[in-house]
Amino acid sequence: MTIELEMKTNLMPNQEVSEMAIAAASPDNPGPEQLFAVVNADGTLARGLFAVSSANLGTGFYEVIFSRDVTRGAYIATIGSSATFDIEQTGQITVVGRAGNPNGVFITTTDSAGNFQNRGFHLAVLCPQAFAS
Repeated sequence: MTIELEMKTNLMPNQEVSEMAIAAASPDNPGPEQLFAVVNADGTLARGLFAVSSANLGTGFYEVIFSRDVTRGAYIATIGSSATFDIEQTGQITVVGRAGNPNGVFITTTDSAGNFQNRGFHLAVLCPQAFAS
């Protein structure tokens, strides 16, 4: 089965805008809460929004603690420097909820070959308001 989208509107063929469920931000639906942390390679918190602390737990292992429960949120991370005009060494990053702490995220960083290495990173967490604690 082939589905063609109308490229100008991103609608399915013969679909009216009124058929789509459009979620608009409003006082009843404020959208997701956005939290973030920018962490230096040594584990120190460079800056963040609702980020309480960060720590390097060993080479390539980190935790970031937020001021609220993030277990039902989406974790998005990328290797990156906290400096405005600096480039972090390339590598890979993984994220998962922190075992034993609903406010935490566990992060691992590696070099391009997969060896655990300390790398600076940016972490964003999107938490739907319906799941807010």
